[in-house]
Amino acid sequence: MSERPVLPKPRPQPTPITRPFWDALREERVILQRCGACDSWVYYPRARCPRCLSGDLTWTEVSGRGHLFSYTITHQPTTYQFADEMPQVIAIVELDEGVRLTTTLVGVLHDELRIGLQLVPAFDHGDDGLTLLRYTPA
Repeated sequence: MSERPVLPKPRPQPTPITRPFWDALREERVILQRCGACDSWVYYPRARCPRCLSGDLTWTEVSGRGHLFSYTITHQPTTYQFADEMPQVIAIVELDEGVRLTTTLVGVLHDELRIGLQLVPAFDHGDDGLTLLRYTPA
């Protein structure tokens, strides 16, 4: 059996549109886009509001607090670089502002998981200068 090459885990690649989001996470702040035309929250970052197509988007700081909307416990890594993170809790977190985002939960026992569990951001600072937004119980 041949050994797999040691490859780094895939990491997000910030773009000019997403750069403010990633910069704020590095500072342990959560910011989201808000549409100036229809007042909708916009997540994931993009150039136009998906609701009204306006380009009048501004970055707005939010608390990052929310609750567990849904989750699954994965035992199979999506790629072998993530085998060291198994089992992993992949979750949809609904922020207090109503925005839902997909993330991973950290610092929680599986038997503590329940829909509605109050969560706070956990900033995962990488060696490459990129910070990932994870969540942990409040």
